[in-house]
Amino acid sequence: MLNERLRALALQGTALVNAQVDTLRIKLLKVAAVLTRNSRRIRLYLASNLPNADIFAHAMSELLSP
Repeated sequence: MLNERLRALALQGTALVNAQVDTLRIKLLKVAAVLTRNSRRIRLYLASNLPNADIFAHAMSELLSP
């Protein structure tokens, strides 16, 4: 269900819109990152050579937009 909503809301117009669950897990959810938190903000630092960084950024911006 989560993957269906992810495809419907955040991956429209990308190459992963019809991807299988395993593909989404490997390409978008299994990424190396550092998470930092201070009193007001949570930051996610991704590797600079993330293979699908453009798709990840697109999905995050779609999910965070009102």
